[in-house]
Amino acid sequence: MYASFEIASSSKPYKVTIENNSFGKLFTSDKKTVILCDDFFSPVLLSKGLPIVAIPASEESKSLESMSGVILEMRKLAMTRNSEVIAVGGGCVQDVATFCCSIYMRGVVWRYMPSTLLGMVDSCIGGKSAINVGQYKNLVGNFYPPQEVIIDPALAGSLAVEQRVAGLCEAAKITFAHGQDAFYQYLALSPRVDMDEGALVRLLELSLRSKKWFIEIDEFDKRERLLLNFGHTFGHAIEGAGRFSIAHGVAVGLGMLAALDFAQYALGITKHAAHVVALQEHISHLLCQVEGLSATANKLNFDELLAHFDSDKKHEAAAYTIISVNSRGELERYQIGKDTNNRRALRRSFESALLRLE
Repeated sequence: MYASFEIASSSKPYKVTIENNSFGKLFTSDKKTVILCDDFFSPVLLSKGLPIVAIPASEESKSLESMSGVILEMRKLAMTRNSEVIAVGGGCVQDVATFCCSIYMRGVVWRYMPSTLLGMVDSCIGGKSAINVGQYKNLVGNFYPPQEVIIDPALAGSLAVEQRVAGLCEAAKITFAHGQDAFYQYLALSPRVDMDEGALVRLLELSLRSKKWFIEIDEFDKRERLLLNFGHTFGHAIEGAGRFSIAHGVAVGLGMLAALDFAQYALGITKHAAHVVALQEHISHLLCQVEGLSATANKLNFDELLAHFDSDKKHEAAAYTIISVNSRGELERYQIGKDTNNRRALRRSFESALLRLE
């Protein structure tokens, strides 16, 4: 199956193509092209005689300290302003590619093929990088969209269940944020870890077209696009407290559940709309398929969770910034005071979200 559409951007429009088995068609022997990839792909790409810069798919790879090493490798491969980068990998590779390609010789062209389901349904569009500095996750970054995004759904076939769940959690989040119609279209596709090829292509297109709306109306994260942070503030705290032993999309799934519980404990929303309940049930079902997640989550220290939550860059000096639902079940951005009652509500939200895994 095949789908294609264009994303409008202030710098340049770029094309998104979803096509099975497009991985093998992407690479040529063009000496101007350098491959920046997850080191998982380095053997097959080296066998094609291609110049590559391989990095581990880890949080350490997207640290500010690691960027100079990548740039020096690009230089060793004699990259010029007229060279092109093809990035192949998940979110870490995308963050590194976005950041490094934007600053190498003041900017070189790049294309991106996501290799994770999370990358395919979400992060591959939007042109945003997020780089860690010290203990602070995603503290710096920029916007530098690729020339083209090429998605090969066949790559998802080899992913572990945890990685498929991570992607589905993000797709659920994006479609839910776009509105009830998009979310119910998502549910109608019967999203699950063993989706068939046709349903997966339709899910990818639905999720990306939903995110396209946010990108084109608010490219630089000032208004509507901020709603896509739903689940991320709680999720980043779970990632940090768990020393990144929980995959990002899985942590965001838990974070969405915590954010919805926060609406009850701190905002006084005692009854959720039907589509919110459907989201809670769907995310809970997905998360319970991740082997060992409950045991890992039970080891999380609540003081560490709150400490990581406090350090999130989206907060203000005197208030937490939290995306949750209002009484109509629509996402809303709240500024919540950093007082004892709200901190108690935060703790209860984390606790209740983790209890859903049992």
